[in-house]
Amino acid sequence: MPNNEFHGQLIALLPRLRVQALALTRNRAAAEDLVQDAVANALAAQDSFTPGTNFAAWMHRILRNRFISTLRKQRDTTDIEDLPAGAFAVGATHEDRLVLKELGRAVNRLPTDQREALFMVVLQGMSYEDVAAATGCAVGTAKSRVFRARRQLQAWLMGEDRVRGEASEKAESRESVRGLGENALRI
Repeated sequence: MPNNEFHGQLIALLPRLRVQALALTRNRAAAEDLVQDAVANALAAQDSFTPGTNFAAWMHRILRNRFISTLRKQRDTTDIEDLPAGAFAVGATHEDRLVLKELGRAVNRLPTDQREALFMVVLQGMSYEDVAAATGCAVGTAKSRVFRARRQLQAWLMGEDRVRGEASEKAESRESVRGLGENALRI
């Protein structure tokens, strides 16, 4: 791939990389540093990119791997901050701002893999296939992460403490069946 074409694709992808980096780091300055490091890595590895393959997935993978490497290096000293209020900058009513703040806090509570997949699909408009390629998981796993993130956010925003897990639902189901059996014996 010629240098100009590579650089053009890289520049066009920068806004989406910034969104993903912000989803991963939850800190604007750290996100900018992450994007800069990922771009430097991509430029250094430019010859390893296979033309005709998914450039966006390749770059998202580099960004994610760089994030993981940074976390491993700073495991004991990492201080992940909440999203700044400016990330939700809107000229809205007081109630709308409160709702957005609550949403921001809820999004920050999500596990990193779910938050990342949700941002990639909802904010960046990536397909589940692209998300799977970028995060190194199966398409079904990417879909599941987005579904669980949406379901958990809905539960938190509706005032529920957490989403009922499948394990607790199965246990309740077994208890119901066991109770039916005991009632049948009494009749």
